[in-house]
Amino acid sequence: MTGTGASGAKAAVEWLASVAPDPEACRWEWERNPHGVALLPAGRRWDVLILPGELGYPTLDVLTRLVDRPGPVLADFGEARMGFFVPPGTAARWLGTGVRGAGTGTWIVVPYPGRVTGAARWLVAPDGLGTLTDASLLELAMHEAAGQLARGEGESD
Repeated sequence: MTGTGASGAKAAVEWLASVAPDPEACRWEWERNPHGVALLPAGRRWDVLILPGELGYPTLDVLTRLVDRPGPVLADFGEARMGFFVPPGTAARWLGTGVRGAGTGTWIVVPYPGRVTGAARWLVAPDGLGTLTDASLLELAMHEAAGQLARGEGESD
């Protein structure tokens, strides 16, 4: 997991909890819940584009070569799917085969920053500053990753 230190983790918690209907109750439950997850609404501060893991990991590799620090990225248990946090409104405009969008009216399971859970984990933790992945750069990274997969690059034998 890419982290930001203790002060960054606290800022990340505040940033994430700020979208909850009751941020204080969210933080309280989040910190005491043994599963360490919260159900948070997308579409307020961020949307999430959900890629299959086999495309998500190479996309993240390409993305980290394009930018110093991408926005938050989640992987689900089993790492079958990855969620890239993008600006609000992106999910409603996104057209892409095999890519799901979580935007206004949807909720996602979000682990407490810095805690490993059975439901999901951060591959790139939120920085607490609101850094998101630019959807255009994410699309470029996805195309490059798909091309690499099609050519058989990056696969282990």
